[in-house]
Amino acid sequence: MTTTSDTTKRPGGVRVAVQKFGTFLSGMIMPNIPALIAWGIITAFFIPVGWTPNADLATLVGPIIHYLLPILIAYTGGHMVYQVRGGVVAAIAVMGAIAGSDLLVAQFNATLPEGEAPLGQVHMFIGAMIMAPLAAYTMKWLDKLWEGRIRAGFEMLVNLFSAGIWGFVMAVVGFYPVAWLVNGIMTVLGNAVNWLISTNLLPLTSIIIEPAKVFFLNNAINHGVLTPLGTQEAADSGQSILFLLEANPGPGVGLLLAFTLFGIGAARASAPGAAVIQFFGGIHEVYFPYALMKPVLILALIAGGMTGVTTNMLLGGALRAPAAPGSIIAVIAQTAPGAYVAVILSVVLSAAVTFVIAGVILRASRKRDLAAAAAGGDAFGSAISRTEAAKGKQSEYLEGLRAEGMDDVENAGMVATATLEGAHIEKVVFACDAGMGSSAMGASVLRAKLKKAGVEGVTVTNQAIANLDASADLVITQNQLTDRARQQTPSAVHVSVDNFMNSPKYDEVVRIIRDEQ
Repeated sequence: MTTTSDTTKRPGGVRVAVQKFGTFLSGMIMPNIPALIAWGIITAFFIPVGWTPNADLATLVGPIIHYLLPILIAYTGGHMVYQVRGGVVAAIAVMGAIAGSDLLVAQFNATLPEGEAPLGQVHMFIGAMIMAPLAAYTMKWLDKLWEGRIRAGFEMLVNLFSAGIWGFVMAVVGFYPVAWLVNGIMTVLGNAVNWLISTNLLPLTSIIIEPAKVFFLNNAINHGVLTPLGTQEAADSGQSILFLLEANPGPGVGLLLAFTLFGIGAARASAPGAAVIQFFGGIHEVYFPYALMKPVLILALIAGGMTGVTTNMLLGGALRAPAAPGSIIAVIAQTAPGAYVAVILSVVLSAAVTFVIAGVILRASRKRDLAAAAAGGDAFGSAISRTEAAKGKQSEYLEGLRAEGMDDVENAGMVATATLEGAHIEKVVFACDAGMGSSAMGASVLRAKLKKAGVEGVTVTNQAIANLDASADLVITQNQLTDRARQQTPSAVHVSVDNFMNSPKYDEVVRIIRDEQ
């Protein structure tokens, strides 16, 4: 296989690093979204202002959000690093952070003048995301120190006591410095959000969130900041507008509808199906390639996002818990009582604004796009040189799109196609950030094509990039994520696609596997 071996830092290094960080956060949060949804349902029904108030069952609300969810997140993060052993130590460690935070809050409230509102509990979501990798990585490192040095018959004793002792140490670390640090972080972030709301500047967050989504950098923002802050706010007031900043499906479906009416070629043909998947399935990744092929369309997404946030601010739109995936069905299911009109209107208006602006942009560039297609390009494969200037740095995605002028980054699709010839493929893995949405869709498409071609003995699965291992023979990712996937599994063949839904490379993969068999 052709590989890239350079010692210099690649242009997309910072972006890839942020993506990795976001992927790790996503890996801790996403598997526990069902617990957040369950908590949201309990809150909706049983709190005093819920649909069916019940004082007894409402006692579930506090312990779930304060203890269960942070411990689940910590265990998941520790398991990602060091399997069950890492998960157990991480869960012990986060209990120290929870107890330390509670003590700090109690001490602060004891100093308040009589009649002043006390500070509420700080829920250790961020504490769990700090303690989990810290506890698991250090446990893994300690185990390596005495690996192979334990006398036969003492393995279980050493393993159990070492994990227990180190869990104790990390609980103390969580109790003092980490609890203090997280309480401070939550105070600063909470004050910043309150300031944005009080000054009516919250819509400006779309300037960061919408481009971040397109470049696969949203997980660090969503799971690292918005979900912890939104959950804290929802625990106090029963709802939060922060859950809608990133999950609103309106801007994405507006862009796809604009391509449906004003696009050309493969983009126009695939846009209607992508709109259905994005809006009802909640898989936002399907619209990212449409924006990346013409980055100026990000302006339409920003305008749509700002419209949705403004509508929710003016009319009181909010959710009880995170909407995951970002489907209109999940959004409505988590909408707070009395906020349905505001939330639905925010989705409709954000889609309409994005549609109008994107339609104008596509119509204005239609002749140029048609000329480029006639010259041998296609809507998904064409790119313009000023994109990097607009982005402010080089992008592996744009490097992969260029047919010429590539200096430091190889065209991943061309390399992979050449490498596939003669390769023995038994396991194909579709990989994306969380391993649940767009990669599952791509795996379904390829499985159907292999079955239709009569190919047997090939397994096609989907998983998160962080979970890739050496067992994969062929890894298929979107262009923006191929570099990270290659770092995880350098021995596998890698294929980059623009769109998991409709890539011509699938037919090439099927043909090569069939011929090899």
